[in-house]
Amino acid sequence: MNTLIEVRDLSKTFTLHPQNGVVLRVLRGLNFSVREGECLVLQGQSGAGKSTLLRTLYGNYLPAGGSIRIQHQGQWLELVGAEPRQVLAVRQQTLGYVSQFLRVIPRVSTLDVVMEPALARGVQRADAVARAEHLLARLNIPQRLWQLAPGTFSGGEQQRVNIARGFMVPWPLMLLDEPTASLDDGNRQVVLALINEAKAAGAAVIGIFHDRQARETVGDRHLDMTPAQLTAKELLEC
Repeated sequence: MNTLIEVRDLSKTFTLHPQNGVVLRVLRGLNFSVREGECLVLQGQSGAGKSTLLRTLYGNYLPAGGSIRIQHQGQWLELVGAEPRQVLAVRQQTLGYVSQFLRVIPRVSTLDVVMEPALARGVQRADAVARAEHLLARLNIPQRLWQLAPGTFSGGEQQRVNIARGFMVPWPLMLLDEPTASLDDGNRQVVLALINEAKAAGAAVIGIFHDRQARETVGDRHLDMTPAQLTAKELLEC
């Protein structure tokens, strides 16, 4: 199996300017790789930097150091220091991200929210509609809600819309931030099935799963993360 992402010596810090510029080192010296068809589960207590790692891989956070190399359109691309247009191309074609929260434009219908990744790739609208309707039905979103804006939905319904959007198109690499949190067992099983189907199609997955059954169902390997501690010497040097 081909390796789709390689992370080397990755670090991330946050500077707390309202607190006299104290520096928090959230990630320090992370090294891992993930192959196609494999799911790497991020493990660690709250504050270990799991969600921060996903956001850094996606380019929402700028690393303090290290390397993030991914296979993009048949070539290795270094994301650390990449140009904005390169990051946008990666997000459109290669790197999918299902965050914990659904952020959408108000008054846009649920169907349009879910279809957007496919339309951005040039998929015919009729095909996009069919795929979106299939996913929404599979995730038990009632048809009467499909033309309504998801901002009015319950938290669980919004989460399932977010998941449908995330699985709308095939991604070589997927980042999943607690995709099964707060879901009932029936919908949790649907999400786990979608993840395993993506893996079977060759996707590499990096995910956070607080539910033990979810980790055992989709996980192939685990990355144990512990909060990075900043020494007094490092504080003085920052």
